[in-house]
Parts: sequence; structure tokens; C-alpha cells
Amino acid sequence: QVQLVESGGGLVQAGGSLRLSCAASGRTFSNYAMGWFRQAPGKEREFVAASSRSGTSTYYAGSVKGRFTISSDNAKNTVYLQMNSLKPEDTAVYYCAARSSGDPFRIRSYDYWGQGTQVTVSS
Repeated sequence: QVQLVESGGGLVQAGGSLRLSCAASGRTFSNYAMGWFRQAPGKEREFVAASSRSGTSTYYAGSVKGRFTISSDNAKNTVYLQMNSLKPEDTAVYYCAARSSGDPFRIRSYDYWGQGTQVTVSS
């Protein structure tokens, strides 16, 4: 089992920045590749960003590429999502997730999920 706890969400004005954190506990963090997803009210959960197990490869949704950055600190068992130039359409609950294998873009590839953290971007 892997337990994931997100933090760092909040209310920010358009153009601002936030950094989300996801702390992992349980099985060895380095055995898993990590991803971030989000879900806005009335919409399906969607892919935001992911990294490979080694962290050497990263993947981004087109809507966030160039604005968001995924990174990790294996010593702290934590993955981050740095979000810059935020837009009102980025408003959603953000979830981190861990996968042992599979397509990083697909929800079903992920074995463990956090409880989510709310990000609200005001215009």
C-alpha cells in the first residue's frame, strides 16, 4: 500500500502561482512513477502531468505545458507540481497518484490516489 497526501492548494488570482506537494508513505516511493490529475465541477478527471519512475521523463497535458512543472524529491518521498501563470480554467481539485507501470496519461494506470486538494483561481 502507498498512502498519498496532497497539500498546497488554495485561492490565488489569475496569473499567480502555487506549488502542490504530495507526500507518500508506505511502500518504497522510488518503486512508483507519479502523476497529477485534476477534476473540475461537473467534469471528468483529467491528466495534468506525470513523471517516469526515475524522474528523467516528464509528460504534460497541452493545456498546462510551459506553465506547470512536475518534480520529486525521493529523499522526502514527495512529488511536487509547480503551477505558474494560473488561469481560472485551472480551478479544480488536484489529485496525485502513483503507478507501478502503464501509460502515464491514463487514469487506469494508477494504483494509488490521494484525497485531493482544491485549487481555485479567481479572475
